[in-house]
Amino acid sequence: MQDNNSRLFKIVCYSVLQNLSQDVNYRIKCLMSLFFLTFFIVYGSVHVYTSAILEKSRWPQGFKCPSCQSTSHCVVWHAQVKTFQCNRCHTQTTLTAGSIFHSTKLPLVQWFQAMYFLTQTKNNVSALELKRLIGVCYKTAWRVKHKLMQVMVEQEQDTILLGRVEVDDAYLGGENPGGKAGRGSENKTPFIAAVETNEKGHPLRAVFTKVPAFNREVVTEWAKRSLSASATVVSDGLACFRAVTEAGCFHTPTIVGKKRKSTDIVCFNWVNTILGNLKTSISGTYHAFDFEKYGTRYLAEVQYRFNRRKDLRGMLSRLISAAATTGKHPEHNLRLAEDWR
Repeated sequence: MQDNNSRLFKIVCYSVLQNLSQDVNYRIKCLMSLFFLTFFIVYGSVHVYTSAILEKSRWPQGFKCPSCQSTSHCVVWHAQVKTFQCNRCHTQTTLTAGSIFHSTKLPLVQWFQAMYFLTQTKNNVSALELKRLIGVCYKTAWRVKHKLMQVMVEQEQDTILLGRVEVDDAYLGGENPGGKAGRGSENKTPFIAAVETNEKGHPLRAVFTKVPAFNREVVTEWAKRSLSASATVVSDGLACFRAVTEAGCFHTPTIVGKKRKSTDIVCFNWVNTILGNLKTSISGTYHAFDFEKYGTRYLAEVQYRFNRRKDLRGMLSRLISAAATTGKHPEHNLRLAEDWR
């Protein structure tokens, strides 16, 4: 059975990759549409397919020199590394140079496996679990996961919500016995959760943004970056949310009061539901991580999957394409504290 699946996969891969006139996303989707077992038969044994997919993802119209933008080039080999040399300026570039895979010693096969698990699993995948799934040490798994989450950050940072948008303040962080709970807690990191809904009230897209505090200046800057000027914002009575009007948005506040919970109010139904799922997913997957330092990436991971939840197969192909065109991010940069913006 395994031999038959392997033979079938190689036939499909060959026919898809030979058809260079087709769009790269079409080819990748053809590969990803096969069974889970077949996926690992090829990605666990044939490096040439992953290299071919990455090459077409990075340069859909053919190689372009990163220095002078010339397309005239030749291919030279250094040991087993395929290198593209520009015929104009003679700059040499490898397939992974300058991308998120820059200087990686990990085979592309395992990078693709990591992208598969980060996009196709229902819940988050921790670095510890990723270590077991792709067969690497914890440090490597952490580096791979954070680089891929950084790709998601850059893909999601320009998301702008339209129409009716439910907005709420939220917090993540460890317990602080004896300390203040909720708003004002010394041990929790604040972030804004916003969900765009359609005319039937169904959720379309979401934005989760870590912020330094809840005040008018922060909310104004967030609204200008994440909301359309024509958006109608529905929120509770938190005073700082009035600042969305400074970004041109309409604001419809609902005073919750002490006797009611926002979770009981229909107009906050989806933002509360999605927030609950987010917190459950994070707390159930990660048992110890610095949300203050790395929170933007963890929120972007959830946001990336949620906003593409209706196209699971396409989600993987789009992440591969995004990773191929995202700039390099060395580990020492990944470990630096984040700027909330």
